[in-house]
Amino acid sequence: MPQSKAGRVAFEPLLLGLRRIPELHGVARDGDSLRIGALVTMTELMESALVRAHCPILVEAADQFASDQVRNVATIGGNVCNASPAGDTLVPLLALDAEVELVAKPNGLLTGRRVPIGEFFKGPGKTLRARHEIVAALRVPIGVPGRFMRFFKLGSRPALDISAISIGVCARRDAGVLSEVRVAFGAVAPVPLRGRATEAALEGRQLTEAVIETAAAAARDEVHPIDDFRASAWYRREMVHNMLKKVLADAT
Repeated sequence: MPQSKAGRVAFEPLLLGLRRIPELHGVARDGDSLRIGALVTMTELMESALVRAHCPILVEAADQFASDQVRNVATIGGNVCNASPAGDTLVPLLALDAEVELVAKPNGLLTGRRVPIGEFFKGPGKTLRARHEIVAALRVPIGVPGRFMRFFKLGSRPALDISAISIGVCARRDAGVLSEVRVAFGAVAPVPLRGRATEAALEGRQLTEAVIETAAAAARDEVHPIDDFRASAWYRREMVHNMLKKVLADAT
């Protein structure tokens, strides 16, 4: 509605209501993954025992998503399809190696495909979703128990605000050594960004002060923010550096 009133999008001649499709709702374990229906709301994410047990980083992100009233209606599928570089759930989903489940019914036959979320976003507001497809669910691999996960969002307020930057970290932690490290950044590029250089600086290493500083410097160098009314590009890079150090210090 805000985008339509601002003139950025126009309503299609035909609108379809999806809320009565049961397969688009609910959180369930499916083998080694969690299947999170596209119409699961932020409030439902926060209250789901499965999400809290296996993907607490999503709970952290949902807790900082807009207001209570918005969280009661805003869905994870809507946040993903909106494809904002600052989308709150996009960064943790990227850090979790999630997949987007797309379905369509051309010629009366139901078809589906899955796309890694890192390949799903093509630019601000642009995705790989075809016009005849809908996002049915997000699939998140269930990792080993006890993984370190953390989401950090920087804005002028803890919630009720679009992030100036956001950071998601997910890793196995064994005797202080991180492995299977995933780091993602939001609001610092045209799409949510995996920090490959940052991950390489952390993989297989003890979290010493020197390692944390090296990783934070790598993060500052590999993000590509812009100047806008929320923050300057310089400020965003500095906050990525400083706040990643804080997140990693928490992991120690």
